[in-house]
Amino acid sequence: MTTMQIDCFLVVAETLNFAAAAERLHVTQPAVTQQIHALEKELNVKLFKRTTRTVKLTTEGFVFLNDAKSIQHIVGHAKKRFEEPAGLEPVLFTIGCHSQSELALLPDILQEMLSCCPALHPIFQIVPFQHLHQLLKEDSLDVVFDFREQTERKTRETYRELLKAKPICVLPGNSPLSQNAGLTIGDLKKEKAILFNPQIAPGCFNAIQRTIIDQKTMADIYMQDSPEACITLAKAGFGIAVLPDLNLPKDPALVYLPLEGFEPISYGVYYNSTARNPMLKLFLRLCREYFTLEQA
Repeated sequence: MTTMQIDCFLVVAETLNFAAAAERLHVTQPAVTQQIHALEKELNVKLFKRTTRTVKLTTEGFVFLNDAKSIQHIVGHAKKRFEEPAGLEPVLFTIGCHSQSELALLPDILQEMLSCCPALHPIFQIVPFQHLHQLLKEDSLDVVFDFREQTERKTRETYRELLKAKPICVLPGNSPLSQNAGLTIGDLKKEKAILFNPQIAPGCFNAIQRTIIDQKTMADIYMQDSPEACITLAKAGFGIAVLPDLNLPKDPALVYLPLEGFEPISYGVYYNSTARNPMLKLFLRLCREYFTLEQA
């Protein structure tokens, strides 16, 4: 496994386009293809699903993505060490989440951590829900932001709740339903629905989605892979997006109404032992203080 193979894999994973990856890496497209084939042969898995029109990561590709980023980071860090031998040794702290919108919860907490530890180097891993806990189990992550599972995991993970996220409906301001104080499943019956892809949605939210899906045909449902994508379709008039109210981007052209008849969903952090991780202890203390203040 070479650094060139890792670089090619990460750029293709980001662009999902071999030609664009080759242009960015300043090599030919066949060279990129050769590097990916060699990497897949060494790992004995397919990392990408390729057709004449599309390129997508396979499940194995998603799993390897975190390892590849870690390898690239370690190589870069090793080079940097000798460029600046007198610098502070970086203190790495890895945070896993499933969406860009969750990162907006962190600046104040990270700012305080930085004031306590000037050598702090946060690393973010944004991956689908189903892979987050595997990475935590492998100690590839220090902490994972996630919704609480409906059934407790038989692992060494500890869960700490930070807030309750209400299920909400996002719809255009010109919709006849926008004047309601809230919406019910009955209100949604005749409307097209924009939902999370069930393969990446948290299990506790999938239960709510199934209630909506049961009363619709597939032609009336749009499945998306992120809250931002769901909101984009809602703004474009495709239907009503149903999402957990978790730091969603607020748009004045949209209305955000509670979905009545469902309990708020517990959202927090999963982590392993803090015994040998002072940064994790600090992070959890600041989370407790910050989110308590937010809810006061």
